[in-house]
Amino acid sequence: MMSAKWDDNRLMRWISNPAPTALYDRQLVWLSFGLMMVGLIMVSSASIPVSVRLVDEPFYFAMRQGVYLVGALIIAGVAMQIPLSRWQQLSIPLLFISLALLLAVLLVGKSVNGASRWLPMGFFNLQPAEVAKLSLFLFIAGYLVRRHGEVRESVTGFLKPLAVLVVIAGLLLLQPDLGSVVVMFVTTVGMLFIAGAKLWQFGVLLFTGLGLVGLLIIAEPYRVARVTSFLDPWQDPFGSGYQLTQSLMAFGRGSWWGQGLGNSIQKLEYLPEAHTDFVIAVLAEELGLIGVTVVLLMVFALVFRALFIGKRCLEANQLFGGFLAFGIGIWFAFQALVNVGAAAGIMPTKGLTLPLVSYGGSSLFIMSTAVALLLRIDHEYRLETAQAHQRIVSHEKRKRTKA
Repeated sequence: MMSAKWDDNRLMRWISNPAPTALYDRQLVWLSFGLMMVGLIMVSSASIPVSVRLVDEPFYFAMRQGVYLVGALIIAGVAMQIPLSRWQQLSIPLLFISLALLLAVLLVGKSVNGASRWLPMGFFNLQPAEVAKLSLFLFIAGYLVRRHGEVRESVTGFLKPLAVLVVIAGLLLLQPDLGSVVVMFVTTVGMLFIAGAKLWQFGVLLFTGLGLVGLLIIAEPYRVARVTSFLDPWQDPFGSGYQLTQSLMAFGRGSWWGQGLGNSIQKLEYLPEAHTDFVIAVLAEELGLIGVTVVLLMVFALVFRALFIGKRCLEANQLFGGFLAFGIGIWFAFQALVNVGAAAGIMPTKGLTLPLVSYGGSSLFIMSTAVALLLRIDHEYRLETAQAHQRIVSHEKRKRTKA
């Protein structure tokens, strides 16, 4: 009896007390698990009506999401075992693999709602754009290590990684997938800024990027319709503004505390993509403003951990891990902002997932791998710090012994 009580106390201390000597970031682990569990619960709730309609099984998508979660944890576990030096070596091969996948999806990809973004892989559909995001950020981090001085001192060093981005963006726009292009652009610019590129270069790049995005929007009627419906969705509530008006109704019904888990009306086939891109709207309706705030705080706490890890690594001259951690942090933050902003009517709809929460195997696998990379970066930093401390202690002991 006493032993069981002692074990319970030990477990509670392990969960609640900070562990400065631990060789991994405990907060990052709990935040990631928490977001995954929120995603599983909300996907289960939001997908029941569409599951019943499609396969007459209410928890069809929930079970698939559960399997994806298990697969994501296995992939993350494998990714954490790979040293950062090996990831740096693989960054260029992975970039070429992602380019091959982007070409393949244009040739044999599965078309959904007029966009060819998925490669059928049997149990799930692979979205090469997700693979391309992580591959690009690994490549950029490696490039910034190899050409750090060149990036800071010359325009050529600044433009080379952007040339790679342009190639990937061209393939993505053929799908079409403007949302992923914007995420990659913002994250790449953020990583170059952290690396010390000159401010005037960012001014030129920003205006050029905004101009190109404007041209891309004007070039496609469906993108113009999205922008105009975002500005005034109630002008055409049963046409171009339908999805956003239904999402706004979900937010309005949620009020402060929500209608209760499982009590959403908008998920009853009123709100399209309720369990994927607009899962935050169902969460808002069922758990209210408080629930949305808690989830966003969890996401941005994870982002803060990523930026903190990156800052410590750069200070310790661990450049690859530092640049990559900053890239992952910017990526998660911007994608979460776009997803929630689109559902709340603050931004045009972009078809981007909420990190670790929305339904989908590709997004969950890649986001989990990114979190695993953060844990590996932090682990190697802590290991190096512990070894350096041990060397100092040993040196001091030897000095005292000689004295």
